[in-house]
This record gives sequence, C-alpha cells and structure tokens, in this order.
Amino acid sequence: MIEYIGSSRGLNPLFNKTIEEKKLAKIHKGILSDKEIKAFLKKHKDELTEKEVNRSFTKLYEYVSQKDKFLTQDKTYVAPGYEPKLIFHNHSIDVAYEPTEVLLAEQREEEIKARIHAMNMPKDVRNASFKTITLTRDSHRVLAIKKAKNFVKSFIADPFTPHKGLYLYGNFGIGKSFLMGAIANELAIKGFVTTLLHFPSFLAELRDAMNFEKKEIGSKIKAVKVCEILILDDIGAESVTSWSRDDILLGILQYRMQEQLPTMFTSNRDFKGLEEHLRFDNKGNDELMQGRRVMERIKYLSEEVLYGGDNARNPV
Repeated sequence: MIEYIGSSRGLNPLFNKTIEEKKLAKIHKGILSDKEIKAFLKKHKDELTEKEVNRSFTKLYEYVSQKDKFLTQDKTYVAPGYEPKLIFHNHSIDVAYEPTEVLLAEQREEEIKARIHAMNMPKDVRNASFKTITLTRDSHRVLAIKKAKNFVKSFIADPFTPHKGLYLYGNFGIGKSFLMGAIANELAIKGFVTTLLHFPSFLAELRDAMNFEKKEIGSKIKAVKVCEILILDDIGAESVTSWSRDDILLGILQYRMQEQLPTMFTSNRDFKGLEEHLRFDNKGNDELMQGRRVMERIKYLSEEVLYGGDNARNPV
C-alpha cells in the first residue's frame, strides 16, 4: 500500500526568482547527481521531456531532502515509518511514501496481538509460543504439548468442522496457562481470534457489576458465549454458587456445545475432582445433579489431558 503524504509547500522559496542563479544551479546539479534520481530519469527517459523534469524539480528536491532525513533518522522527517520513493504518476514525477519492512512487521505483530482477547491473564501467557515452552522428560507433559500442536494443526486445516478442545489439568504453576497461550498465539498468526479468560476473575467482575452495570453483564456473558475460540483458565478455583455454576458457567457451555464452538480449559482438578467441586455450593449444599450437568458439557467440549512437570513459579 502506497500513501501520499503532503506536498512541496514551503520548498518554493528555494526556487524563487530572487535566489541567485549560481546557487540554484548548484542545487540543480546536486539533485541530478543523486544516484536514485539518475536511475529514475534513465528509466523514464522516453516518457519525460526536459521541460517536464524541470517542472517536477520541486518533487525531486523533496525526494532528496526527505531521503537524507529518512536515512539519518532525522526527527524532522515528515513520515516516520515510511520510505520516500520516486514514482511516475499522471505523466509527471511525484514522491510516494511506502511503509518500511520494520513498520509492516510491527503492524503484523499488532494485528496478531489484537486477535487474542486476554482477560485477567499474565503478560507471559499473552506472549507465549510453542518455541518458548520448557521441555522436560515428563511423558504427560510431552503428550499434552503434542495434543496442543495437533489441535492447532487440525483446526487451521479445517476450522468449519467441530473440534474437541483440551481440558488441561495438573499441579499449580507448571505452565498450563502458558501452553494455552501458545495455542492462542499460533491460531492468531493464522487469523483466528481466541478469548483467554481467567474464570474466577471473570465471575468476580460480574458480581461487582451487578450493582451498577446490570446492562453490561449480559453483553459480557454473550461475548464469552459467542467468541470464536474460548479458553477458560483456572476453572475449579472459583467459589461455587448456584448463580456462578448454573446461570453463568452452564449457560456459556450450553451455548458453545449447541453451536459446536471450540472450547478449552485449564484446571488444578481432573474431571472427577471438578465434578466433586461443582456439586457443593458455597453454603455446603449438595447439588449433585447440577454439578453433573455442567460436567457433561465440559466432557462433550474437551478431552481430559494431564500436564506434568515441576512448579515453574516456585522452583525448589
């Protein structure tokens, strides 16, 4: 994409008739001796007359002066991140400013980051990649990483076919969330949007909003329900209430199960442990069937995968 920026206003005084002819001739000679300008004029020699070249001299001067500032990273350069280029446009010479490779790389990086909606997630998780995952000999860890890579590969190959996500469980601090972040980043590179959501924090936000942002609660829950790819982090760490389990979590999972949307989880509990956690509310009431209803949907949406390894947060 080529962007035109500005004109040559402010340069005309250099060419005012009051300027000494010798000075003008010196500027003229210096511009025409520029390597890129000489190559450009040679390339378009059959399309440009001497008169047209002289008429475009302001543009040639703009190119030379701005090119020098671009190369020296002068702070007064008119278009940071863009490189000046001579172009032949409408039978005359003009200056276009094209984005540099550095700027394009930065823009691509920003586009990738924008495809990851991380809510209450650490920075290292948002920037995770398979390349930076610590490899160990733990067979469970090796298998989990392999399954994560296979999920990414199969989803990219056919995003319109239902894909069962991963339910990654294991001890505290071993990098479960980091592995999910790597999945999200790999998918983002290919253009897919992932929502990474720390579930206990999400519930806390909803509770806080109930008193003064009731209208926003529905929109927040809906955004989680309908997102392209969802990762619920640290499920099972929340305090269970009928509201959080039956109204929020079950509602999200029910919708995603019906629409067959990719959904993944991290937890410190295996399936059996999570079901035991969900059956009791924070008052100690045993609500076995309600807990099982949630677990049925989690099992439908994901495959239970143990992630092994040592605690990376607090190594012994």
